[in-house]
Amino acid sequence: MDLTNILKSVKEGNIDIESAEQQVRSLGFVSYSNIAKLDSHRKSRTGIIEAILADCKEPEDVVEIARVMVKQSKRALITRVSPQHLNALRAVFPEDRLEWNSRARTVVIHDGTPAPGTGGVIGVISAGTADIPAAEEARVIASEMGCETVAVYDVGVAGIHRLIPALQKLKLRNPGAIVVAAGREGTLPTIVSGLVDVPVIGLPVSTGYGAGGGGKAALLSMLQSCSVLAVVNIDAGFVAGAYAARIANMIAVAAGKREYTEDPEQDEGPAEKQKEGQEE
Repeated sequence: MDLTNILKSVKEGNIDIESAEQQVRSLGFVSYSNIAKLDSHRKSRTGIIEAILADCKEPEDVVEIARVMVKQSKRALITRVSPQHLNALRAVFPEDRLEWNSRARTVVIHDGTPAPGTGGVIGVISAGTADIPAAEEARVIASEMGCETVAVYDVGVAGIHRLIPALQKLKLRNPGAIVVAAGREGTLPTIVSGLVDVPVIGLPVSTGYGAGGGGKAALLSMLQSCSVLAVVNIDAGFVAGAYAARIANMIAVAAGKREYTEDPEQDEGPAEKQKEGQEE
C-alpha cells in the first residue's frame, strides 16, 4: 500500500492512526534477500542520494543490490569498489551503462538516463596529487546529486602561489560550496576558507606519514582552524561531496535556477513560471 492509499484509508475510517503510522514507517525501502534494505526515499526525504558501499560486501551481493537500485531509481552509485567488485559488475552490466572512476574507486550504473541537473555548482580542490582520490570521490557524488563540478588539483601550501589562479577559476563559476581535500598537515582548507565567501568543507586525507600520519594531523588541523569551515572524517569523500552538493542545490533553488524535485520533467524554477504567466 502506498502513501496515498494509506491516507485514503485513514480518511475513510478503514484503519486507525496507529496502524497508519506503522505502515508509513515501513514505506521507502526495498529489501534484497535478508541482508540489505535499500532506502528508496532517501533523496526525497533528505536531499542526499542513496549509495552502495562495496567495502566488506561480497561481489555478488553488490551486483544484486545494484540491480535493485537501478530498477527502483534508474541509477546506482557504488563506492569503495575493489577490482573483484568491478569484475563482477562488468560481467553483468553493459559497458555503456557502467561508469568506472579508477581514482575515486566509484562505479555509476544507469539505464541510459542522465542524472538530473539541479543548477547547483561546487568546487573541488586537492592540496596534492596524492589527495586526488578522496577529492574525486567527493566530485563524483556531487555530480550524481545533479551539480556541476569544477575541479582544481595540486595547489597545496608547499607552492601556495598555485592557489590564486585556481580560486579565480572557481569564482567565475560561482560555486555554492567548495570541498578542499588535504593530507599531511591539512592546512589548505583553512587558507581557502579565509579567501572565499562560500562554505568550505575540509576533507582530511590519509596521506602523510610519521607523527600524525594517516590523516590524523590533517583532521586535527582542520578542526583547530581559525577560519570558519566544516570538517568531515578522514577520507570521507562521499560525505564531503554530498554535503557540498546539498548546500549548492539549496542555493540553486533559492536563486530560482531550478526546483529541486524528484521528477526532472516537473523541475521548473520560479523565474520560468513567472515568464510563462506573463506570456499567457
